[in-house]
Amino acid sequence: EAPTEAPPAPGYPRDVVDLFGRTVTIPDLPKAIVAISPTATELVYAVGGKVIGRTRTVNYPPEALEATDLGNAYQPNPEAILALEPDLVVADSTIHIAPDVRETLEGLGVPVIFAGAASVDEVLTGLTLLGEVLDNPDGAAAAVAAIEAARDAAREALAGQELSAVILIGDRDRNLYAAKGSSYGGSILDALGIANPADVQPDSGPFPGFTRVSPEALLQYDPVYIFTVTPAPPPAPRLSGMLGLFPGMSGLQAMANGRVIEIDVYLLVQAPGPRVVEAFATLVEAVTGSE
Repeated sequence: EAPTEAPPAPGYPRDVVDLFGRTVTIPDLPKAIVAISPTATELVYAVGGKVIGRTRTVNYPPEALEATDLGNAYQPNPEAILALEPDLVVADSTIHIAPDVRETLEGLGVPVIFAGAASVDEVLTGLTLLGEVLDNPDGAAAAVAAIEAARDAAREALAGQELSAVILIGDRDRNLYAAKGSSYGGSILDALGIANPADVQPDSGPFPGFTRVSPEALLQYDPVYIFTVTPAPPPAPRLSGMLGLFPGMSGLQAMANGRVIEIDVYLLVQAPGPRVVEAFATLVEAVTGSE
């Protein structure tokens, strides 16, 4: 006699709608989850799940490092994913947006949901989605409430100040790019009520949601704060230390007032997600600590 399969957990199968607006049927409570970006991984853990596979640059939470390394998040490896026999793949609606990548992932024959965090609001949407998928709506609601409370507290701590800031990142050719409101970092400035003079420019350069800025444009913006992020790990020099080498930068009020502040690239660019709470706290500390 063939063994009878155990019935699905209560409430399964269930349909969920992911961040691409796809309706996905989750047949049973997922027990073998592969997450293919830092954001996807952190969202799973934030609602009480765990992963058996993750991408190379994941650095949080520490227990995620015990999962199998599946390589580059931007080029997911279908064979490596399927070798782990997952019952759920959590992809990233921000970085897996190319049609060929989407097609590959949707063709795995395993339930695939796209959850990302292109903005603070999307972090909350992603948490709520994962809470439904993993049958932990209360845990997701608590995580969402904690982020909203942290945002409100940070806004309050900064209230009544005329604050403006530009988030800067550089490339290997010493070009500078500023985060717009459509980027994750830009949405954090917006959530905290910090004006972002770079927001009016069109997207340009290799970083989505960023715009290339000349030293002249920066001098025109002349923000009260400049938050720099450096993608390369130490000992590569930090952008905050290099900025003074660009012509004319000494004329910036942020340079003159010691308000060029290096922020961890994971918090503002590389790992959007539940750690947005840390990003809020870090920016508040940067502002209140430099006065």
